Amino acid sequence: MTPDEQRELLLAQTADAAAEFHGVISLLCAALVHRWQIKALPTRPQITVGRNQRVDRDRAANVQIRRLDLPPRDVERGAVTSIERTVLDCTRSLSFDEGLCVADSALRSGMSKQRLLDLAAGAKGPGSRRIRWVAHHASPLAANPFESVLRALALSVGLRVQPQVRLGGDYYLGRPDLVDIELRIILEADSFESHGTPAALRRDASRYNEFVINGWLVLRFTWEQVMFQPEQVRRILLGAITERRTNRGAGGGSAA
Repeated sequence: MTPDEQRELLLAQTADAAAEFHGVISLLCAALVHRWQIKALPTRPQITVGRNQRVDRDRAANVQIRRLDLPPRDVERGAVTSIERTVLDCTRSLSFDEGLCVADSALRSGMSKQRLLDLAAGAKGPGSRRIRWVAHHASPLAANPFESVLRALALSVGLRVQPQVRLGGDYYLGRPDLVDIELRIILEADSFESHGTPAALRRDASRYNEFVINGWLVLRFTWEQVMFQPEQVRRILLGAITERRTNRGAGGGSAA
């Protein structure tokens, strides 16, 4: 089954569960309804039911149910949490990297950065600090969850990375996936789809050589490393930070 087929099957199962248990599609399943990109599909349908809603535990064994009385403004079409409620729920309850994927995708889909910051500022209760952290770092410039997760890993070790920064003055070098201007470190999320042809190989070789001779440290990561080997990625990033600070110093960048 293809990833698209898996997603559509999960959405169908979630809609059925919401109808059966008189609930509302929520969390990552709601993000999928809103056509946002996420790090990974949840293993079960996710719905929210009222606190006093009776649910047969045996029939709901394969459904993730959250009990919460949602106000009408937080529900769209009577079936799914609203865009704003969904981004708040996901950034509150998920890990930083998963939440950042959702927030980045929400911004790519049209939510303004200021609206996200306003929602985060008004958040209360457990997880509010995480919401504000994600909102602060969220960006529509991340192309996909691969880049979002890599950015989350970089931020977690202290790098101050920004997506799609223009490098070079009069002589344009490029716009790498992620850049720490202070330490002059470039991070690239390299997928085979984008970099697996002879033409792409020639382009990448020329591009990365230009970065290096202009004083940038270029680190390239595969999808498998970022998604499934985060500790290895963190180790490499920490090593890069040490190398730049102890051996080369933190020279000023030529970003513009």
